[in-house]
Parts: sequence; C-alpha cells; structure tokens
Amino acid sequence: MPVALIWGAAGGIGRALVKKLIDQHWHVHAVTRHPADLASVTPFVYEADVGDPFAVQQTVLAVAQLTTEVHLMIYAVGDIASQSVEALTAEVWHRLLDANLTGAYLTTHHSLPLMASDAHLVFVGAVHERLRLPGLAAYAATKAGLEAFALALQKEQRGRRVTVFRPGAVDTSFWSKVPFRMPQNASTPDAVAGRILEAHFAGHQGLLDL
Repeated sequence: MPVALIWGAAGGIGRALVKKLIDQHWHVHAVTRHPADLASVTPFVYEADVGDPFAVQQTVLAVAQLTTEVHLMIYAVGDIASQSVEALTAEVWHRLLDANLTGAYLTTHHSLPLMASDAHLVFVGAVHERLRLPGLAAYAATKAGLEAFALALQKEQRGRRVTVFRPGAVDTSFWSKVPFRMPQNASTPDAVAGRILEAHFAGHQGLLDL
C-alpha cells in the first residue's frame, strides 16, 4: 500500500487530499495543528506546528515507527495576511514566513530520510507574480521563496520528483483574512486536490499552474 505524508492536512486543500488518497487506498499520515478535525478521516493524525523544528522532528520519528518509507509528501500549509509594509508587524511577518517557507524547509529536511528513492515531494504554492499587491508583500515574498526553494531542491534530489502547484483563487477560509472579494470562478478545494493527484499520477514535476 503506498504511503503519503501530508502537512497542513486539516486545511481545505489538505483535507480534500487526505480523503481522495484514502479513497484510492493509500495509507495517509496527516499532520495538522488541529488533530480533532481529522479524527474521523484517518487514524494516523499528528499534531505539530511546522515552524517548530522539534515538533516536526518528533512527528517524522512517530511516522517512522509505522512505515519504512513515504512515497508522496505534500506540504499544504499556508497562511496569509493583508498589511502594508509600514504597518506589518514582525509577529505577522514571522507567522507567514513560518507557514509558507520555514515550515517547508523543516518538514522537507526531516522527512527526506524517510522518503522512498522515487518519492514525489509536492508543495502548494501560489501564482505569486499576480499577488504583488498593496498589503500582500509578506505573502507574495514567502510564496516566491517557496518556489525558489523547491526548484533548487529538485536539482539536489536526483531520482525524486519535486512539484510546486500554483492554484489560482480557491474557496477556502483564506478569504476571511484579506479584504478582497473571492472571485466567482474560484476553484473548490476538492477540484484542486483532484488536479494535484492527477498530475502526481501522470508523473509531473516542476511548476504547474492550476
């Protein structure tokens, strides 16, 4: 049975990915800050803050007690805020940096020894070029950093695939954190999850706009 490790598994896209993989008979390890939200979905749920190196390391060690290798790792953690650079506090900056970039490094760094030799590492990014807007400097910068990190990682991990998926507007709770109206053509988390898995099974790597 193939094994997946999903960070940010209780979010809109993360939860949809967990459900779809379980429906396809995958063994899914789900990591979230809100484990109660996934108790009815999979028995393999772990609580961790991806910005905490110790918590991430302990989570990977716990997963390693139950499986010898992971075939698919998905980093679906993300956060957003709308504040001008002048008003942006260090607390908010670091919150977004932890969720969108530092967490990607920590989870990848600690997970790599557990990854299968032909594993696929997936990161949920954003079309950051379109998001360089007033109030979104921190969000756009961290998503651009995530993309650069993943592309460099691909050159290091010969034999393994690395993909950054860049969805457009998605109907999730993100929209409650910004003063923008959600577009009428926003995708559902289920649709985005489906396209991510289609690309995974098709052997895709690199960047993919959704």
